[in-house]
Amino acid sequence: MVQRIQALSILFSLLLTANAVPYGKDHDIGNAKAAYFIPKNAKNAVVALKINSDGTLCDGSITPTGGAGESGIFGATNMPAGPDSLFSQSPLTIAGNFLFTVNPGSNTLSLFSIFRGDATKLTPIGNPVSTLGEFPVSVTTHPYHNTVCVANSGAKAGVACSTYSYNGLSPMDGLREFDIGQTTPPVGPTNTASQTFFNEDGTQLLTTFPCGKVSMRGTQSSPAGTAVLFGVTNIPGSSDILVTDASFGAAILSVSPSGTGTTANILKIANQAATCWATYSSVIGTGFVTDVGVNRLVEVIPSTGALGRVFNSHNGNPGMVGLAPSGKFVYALSPGNQTVETAVAVFDVVTGGKITELQNFKVEGVGRSSQDMVIFYD
Repeated sequence: MVQRIQALSILFSLLLTANAVPYGKDHDIGNAKAAYFIPKNAKNAVVALKINSDGTLCDGSITPTGGAGESGIFGATNMPAGPDSLFSQSPLTIAGNFLFTVNPGSNTLSLFSIFRGDATKLTPIGNPVSTLGEFPVSVTTHPYHNTVCVANSGAKAGVACSTYSYNGLSPMDGLREFDIGQTTPPVGPTNTASQTFFNEDGTQLLTTFPCGKVSMRGTQSSPAGTAVLFGVTNIPGSSDILVTDASFGAAILSVSPSGTGTTANILKIANQAATCWATYSSVIGTGFVTDVGVNRLVEVIPSTGALGRVFNSHNGNPGMVGLAPSGKFVYALSPGNQTVETAVAVFDVVTGGKITELQNFKVEGVGRSSQDMVIFYD
């Protein structure tokens, strides 16, 4: 859980040379075949769950990444962090038939191919490559080019990028350093890199930090009213982003062509503990955020800049972290804790205008500090 402390939030932007291109078909409208996350294990792995035709989940596979997992240090206790062990969103991502995952304990990135006939079957492509920094926590791919970038959050912090193909990952191109004064593993959740991501048209690479000290190349901004920026999702058809803030809930930020972020709306969520993860459903045109300390799904309506529906779950999970949309469904990972195992909750956010919980799928044997949630669509 994030401490309620005073901190600056930083949005760091790198301008790219790529031309702007409008997005094509929304991926989350297609047929979902599998959901993926990573458990917190010394030997890192990707857990893949099969998605049935009715949207429910069933068992799939566990595939080693060839790298090591590791937890950050929770500053309040000086102990390994959990359930939010990486202080980040998007430690794995998908582009086409490729899946990427960070290995924070070995400072590497792994690449897999996804078999379309059975999306729970992952095949490693080449060997993991160095991220040129320490404690990689977030990975993103360019929407139109075979470029992948990784944010490192340890003593050697920064973003590095690579290209990829069915031959594997190329060596990273160089570290764009962040001066955040961290250790390896980092002590957080403040003063850590939270998420790196490309904007909607692929012309900017942005990174969020809940921190008070940053010195680096590029553009940095501290949007008014924000304190602990964390997870982000683009709002299609605009230059706006929906970003969580663990100190009060969420915000909608407008990002200028130069990369400066300004606050459009502040969305305070009552009785929140640490709202840190965000996604956007193209089917209904709204965003959703989750809280690692409160077991509920909260809707955000970008068109009005207001909160929408709130679903309080009573499935026994302690809270939710990574989440991803697919058609009328939203899948949310509960990382577990000392007494409760990892689970994935499936929500119908469309039928009848209500949010309905269809399933709470328990995933046994993967530990109690799992991270993130991404979906493969056919």
